[in-house]
Amino acid sequence: MGLTGASAILQIHPSRRCNLRCRHCYSSSGPWIADTTDLEVLRRTVADARGLGYDVLAVSGGEPLLFRELLPLLRHAHELGMRTAVTTNGLLLTERRLSELVGLVDVLAISLDGRPETHNWMRDDRRAFGQMSSRLPAVRDSGIAFAFITTLTLHNVHELEFVFQLAAEYGAALVQVHPLEPDGAGAALRTSVPDSTELGFAFFETTRLSVVHDIPVQIDLVTQKDLRSAPDRFLVAPRDPRASLASWLTPLVLETDGTVVPLSYGFGRDYALGNVQDAPLAALAERWDSEPLQRQARALYDELVRDDVKFTNWYERMTRRSTVRATATWR
Repeated sequence: MGLTGASAILQIHPSRRCNLRCRHCYSSSGPWIADTTDLEVLRRTVADARGLGYDVLAVSGGEPLLFRELLPLLRHAHELGMRTAVTTNGLLLTERRLSELVGLVDVLAISLDGRPETHNWMRDDRRAFGQMSSRLPAVRDSGIAFAFITTLTLHNVHELEFVFQLAAEYGAALVQVHPLEPDGAGAALRTSVPDSTELGFAFFETTRLSVVHDIPVQIDLVTQKDLRSAPDRFLVAPRDPRASLASWLTPLVLETDGTVVPLSYGFGRDYALGNVQDAPLAALAERWDSEPLQRQARALYDELVRDDVKFTNWYERMTRRSTVRATATWR
C-alpha cells in the first residue's frame, strides 16, 4: 500500500476558483480563476475509481466550498461506499454550510499555517485567521470530524505549538504537517522550503506535541527507517499485473483540466494516465504503462538509501524528478 496508509485515495481538484490567493498555492488558484470540471465527468471518474479499488474521495482545489456541485459529488461518493474528505481554508464554514455538509463529509481538513500573523501572511489576507478561527466553534458543534493541516516552512517550526494548542481547544481529530513545496505560486517561496535539519526538528517536535496534547499527528515525511523497513511502500517492489491500481498507487489525482496523474498535483505529464475528457478513467488505467513511474521510484529510493537521507518529503522529491524529466524531454 502507498505511503498514505491503508486507504486508497482519489484526490480531485474540481475547480481552481478560490476566495484567497495564497502565497504557497500549488495550483495557483484565485478569485478570478474560472476553471471547473463538469459534474458528470467527475461522477463517472469517481465511479471508475471505486471500481479500481479507491475507497476515499478527497476534494481539494481551489476552495471546494465554492464549487457549486460539491454536495452532489460528495453524495455520489457516499452512495458508492467511499469515505470523503474536503480540504478548505475554512472561511466559508458558516453554520448553514456546515449543516449541508453533515452526513456527506467524513473529515474536514482546515488549513492553519501557524500564528495569526504567519497565517495571514501566507494567505495574503489580513482577515484570514480571524475569519477562519471565528468558524471553529460551529465546526466543533457540527459533529463533523476535522483536522488542521499546516504548511511547514524553514521558519515556522516553533509555531507548531500554537497549531496543536488550537487543535486541542476545538477538538480537532488530527494535525497534519506538510512541508512547503515550491510549486505553482509557491515557486516564489523556494528559499523557504525546509531543509533536512528543519525537517528533523519538525519530526521530533510534532511527535512531542502529539503526546503532550493527546492529538494524533501525520507528518508528511519519510525516514531512513521507513525506507529500509518497507521498500514496497515506495513503489520499488515488482508489481503484480493482476493487482488493482488502488492496491499499490495512492493517491491518484484528477486535476481540474481532466488530467489524471499519480501521487501529486502537478506531477510530470510524461507520467499521466491521460485525460478523462478523452476516455473513461477505467480505460486510461487499463492501458497506462506504469513502468516509467516505478523506474523513477527505484532510482529515488536507491539515492535516498545510498546517501542515508534521514528525513525527506518523498512525494515532493518524486514530483520534482518527474517535472525535471518533462522539462528535459521538452527541450
